Amino acid sequence: MVTKQQLKGLPEDADLRRADSLAREIFSDVANKWALLIIEALGERTLRFSELRNEVEGVSHKMLTQNLRMLERNGLVDRKVHPTVPPRVEYTLTEPGRALRATVDTMCDWTHRYLGHIEDARHRFDA
Repeated sequence: MVTKQQLKGLPEDADLRRADSLAREIFSDVANKWALLIIEALGERTLRFSELRNEVEGVSHKMLTQNLRMLERNGLVDRKVHPTVPPRVEYTLTEPGRALRATVDTMCDWTHRYLGHIEDARHRFDA
């Protein structure tokens, strides 16, 4: 988290601690499991909706649609509609989306690295 000293000179909207800041809104948008899994699934590829749904196991049609719209609205995903019948829609990460993917990859690595530790802690806690 950024300190108040580091925020000096930045707009109030950059402060994640402020409930009404744009930074908090963006953070809330992208810090959900479906958004993170969609970003990870897209990686460096372009995928159609049905391909994404197959990649992100357990996501409903509605949640995938909502998250793709949110990611597109925030400029993290590019949506391209091909004028075919039926229309072919493809999704690709934008440059900011690819930059965020690096963070998502780090989170995935962390999960894999500490999975055993977390499982052990859960067993101790639940015992």
